[in-house]
Amino acid sequence: MTTIDSYNPADPDDLVASVPSTGAEGVAAALAGAREAQRGWWALGAAGRSLALTKAAAAIEGAADELVGLVVREVGKPVAEARGEVARTVAIWRYYAQAPFAAAGEVHEPAAGPGLLLTRRRPYGVAGLITPWNFPLAIPTWKAAPALAVGNAVVLKPSSEAVAVALRLAELAGLPEGVLTVVPGGAEAGTALIDGADVVSFTGSTWVGRSVVAGATGRGIPVQAEMGGLNAALVLPDADIAQAAAHLANAIAGYAGQKCTATSRVIAVGDAYEPLAEALAKALGQTPAADPSAPTTSCGPVINRQALERLTDALDTARAGGATVLAGGARAERAGWFLEPTLVENVPAGHPLLEEEFFGPLAVLLPAADLDEAVALANDTRHSLSTSVHSRSLDVALAAADRLDAGMIRINAPSSGVDFHLPFGGAKGASYGSREQGQAVLDFYTASRTVSVLPAGEQ
Repeated sequence: MTTIDSYNPADPDDLVASVPSTGAEGVAAALAGAREAQRGWWALGAAGRSLALTKAAAAIEGAADELVGLVVREVGKPVAEARGEVARTVAIWRYYAQAPFAAAGEVHEPAAGPGLLLTRRRPYGVAGLITPWNFPLAIPTWKAAPALAVGNAVVLKPSSEAVAVALRLAELAGLPEGVLTVVPGGAEAGTALIDGADVVSFTGSTWVGRSVVAGATGRGIPVQAEMGGLNAALVLPDADIAQAAAHLANAIAGYAGQKCTATSRVIAVGDAYEPLAEALAKALGQTPAADPSAPTTSCGPVINRQALERLTDALDTARAGGATVLAGGARAERAGWFLEPTLVENVPAGHPLLEEEFFGPLAVLLPAADLDEAVALANDTRHSLSTSVHSRSLDVALAAADRLDAGMIRINAPSSGVDFHLPFGGAKGASYGSREQGQAVLDFYTASRTVSVLPAGEQ
């Protein structure tokens, strides 16, 4: 029997979970069970679904300490940030617990004559969700909770590196059998889920996301995909350099840069370059890669050996091409997959660090003569999710925001913040389909129907 084995990235000898891998037949059975359960879930009505999601929030909140420990152990998230993720997860369940009562359509006047014309939104049936390891509670929740709220059942395939967290989340949610099913597995399970679900939501790498989109659109079913992001931060000469450096260090090194909203390119405009380089290198040096269970740790390990080697190999080739390391650049002296937070400059044109997402505590510092050049550099990417702009001038920052190709733009703040009650998504290749989170996602998980009613006997 094939198993999914999940290891602690801070202690690779620590096997966190070993569970049977679900194959195509198992996924098909889960989908069939979900489709049967969905009818009863929908029949509960708004009050019943709202109560169930409220109870799920309470159960998760009651197990907060357990979940924090599991998140730290399975994905290496620093304990302070893990506590924040648990709190956010509870808040998301509570937020969508109100969604069953939201208006699900509109009433319109007929074009001519008596009658009634209205729209109604109804669930598709079974939502197939594919989620990554970096936010092992929040991302499955911000997909599953709205899908459930509007009446779908859910089949969730989590990342193999976060399988223990996903299974415990579903257990704590305590929903009726078949309403929320977790199917641990690899590519075969993912393909089977895309082939059988009624609506699909994915978060993960760009190349996998493209295959998910192709499979779902080939079937003609709704799909949304959140994929890679090569996010920039623009620092103008009038910025508070100390504040900007602190925000950037957080966005580069926080959770070892393993956020789709992390900053990987820092663009210093004009005279900001030298003071920013010095301040940012110092800030990163004060944010060492350390034990994620320690309360003061911001930068823990990267997820596995392959991730660490990809980062160090990229650094080696950048150095060989003339790049200079301003901070970090070395593996931490401890067991596990740790890289010290790193800042490099003079990276040669065309190098992968300038064109690909590396998902680690590493950023490239780039100069720009003026704001026009900075915006052009920031937009020179295939995928951008979140961009930050640092300036004391609100007019300048807002003008830059209007010109930046990014789904989310944060002014005088780290790029790595998310507000779950607002739409979430990127630009160009970073996203496909409808936005996640907020109220927008409720439309994604439902189909609109137009209903025309004529008085009896009317022709």
